[in-house]
Amino acid sequence: MSDRALLIIDLQTVYLPGMHRPEPVLARVAALADRARAAGAPVVYLRQIVPPDEVPAGVDPRELVGSIAPRPGDVVLDKHSADAFLDTGLAGLLRERGVRRIVVTGYSTEFCVDTAVRSGLSAGFDVTLVADGHLTSIPDAPPAAASGGSSEATPVSSVPARSVPPAEAALAPPAVVAHHNRVLGSIGYAHHAVTLARADEVSF
Repeated sequence: MSDRALLIIDLQTVYLPGMHRPEPVLARVAALADRARAAGAPVVYLRQIVPPDEVPAGVDPRELVGSIAPRPGDVVLDKHSADAFLDTGLAGLLRERGVRRIVVTGYSTEFCVDTAVRSGLSAGFDVTLVADGHLTSIPDAPPAAASGGSSEATPVSSVPARSVPPAEAALAPPAVVAHHNRVLGSIGYAHHAVTLARADEVSF
């Protein structure tokens, strides 16, 4: 039995419009989930409860992206904050299953992924952050904003409020991911630390 668990954070259909180029990351997460299951490692989905006034009509806010949907035996936990460990029972569930290291993937880099890494350390787990397995909500800047000109952010009614308007983005999406990889990868506590790894380097 593996002492590792894969965390898949907030990869919900309602957030797809705000994810920056999600297809390659979703494919990597799906492959990681298959490998985790094959190794007997828990696969745990964290699902954000989205306020009703942020959800477009006809959209199920709890629906997970089809390509990474849970399978029998996987665990799905709902959360009401950016913290995967706050009032979710996640830490207890992991300890009951003998987990010592969590492998973190999902959305979004600068909110729930960042928080999960830090909270996982505080909860007493070693952490592997999959460097190419998390997605930012920061969009590509429009040409005017990228060149320093004025640009009005266009509201996107189909995306919950987590997404950052293009004109307000200080860093390009790849730089956001790289920045968080560098910062989070340098964090270590007395007995626990963060390890960075590409998806194809992760073992369970």
